Amino acid sequence: MKWLWVLIGGIVAFVAADVAWRSTDISGFLSMTLFVGAMVVPITMVTFFYEHIHDRDISVGLLVFSFVFGGGIGLTAAYYLEYYTISQIGVGQLVAVGFIEETAKLIFPVFMYMNWRQHHEADGLNFGVAAGMGFATLETIGYGLSVLAQTNSSISSLEQLLIIRGLLSPAGHAAWTGIVCAILWRERERLGKITINSAVIAAYLLVVFLHFSWDFFSTINLPQAVAIIGLLAVAALSFSLLMLKYREARRDLKKAALF
Repeated sequence: MKWLWVLIGGIVAFVAADVAWRSTDISGFLSMTLFVGAMVVPITMVTFFYEHIHDRDISVGLLVFSFVFGGGIGLTAAYYLEYYTISQIGVGQLVAVGFIEETAKLIFPVFMYMNWRQHHEADGLNFGVAAGMGFATLETIGYGLSVLAQTNSSISSLEQLLIIRGLLSPAGHAAWTGIVCAILWRERERLGKITINSAVIAAYLLVVFLHFSWDFFSTINLPQAVAIIGLLAVAALSFSLLMLKYREARRDLKKAALF
């Protein structure tokens, strides 16, 4: 139950920083509130997956590297490409964002995929979830800084952003990257070689569609009820697919008696 202690510790640290900021107005506490709030759920989720579906080939250090470097390089590449290719927001641009970000998040996991040392579907799922959550954490920090700048350091607006993104993050970037990586590793294990086949391509196109749908319901001017229902539907489907891969990977590891 290490993941539960991570969650509890993170919540306590977040509340403590929040109370300290409200009591003192010291800017350092505001920064702590932002950074801790952005990381609580992502680190908890990475810990949960690592605790329940990992084998001897993945060290904690390698997973941390996937979270930090995988998320960082993915976000940098995504923002760079979006800056030079997208000048306005519309349906076509949202499709492009989906392709760019889902590809960028795969940079580090694919590097590990080519390594051949990590053999199992569970390994791919761990790398994908870690890179996706690293991406989501850095993205949340960026959004948080924007909110603080636009609202004159409104802690209420920041809290709302952190809570919403924290609760929804497992059904977003982590789920999408985790799904693709799980299938990448599964197909390599099944065929005994590095491969990009129809199953992998279908998984990639599916998560791009899910990403596009999420951005569509959260960006395009729609009736509020429609937007909320759409976002919840995308989140539910994304998280259900991720947990399906989790149960499949856990079952296969048990069969192989790896943990």
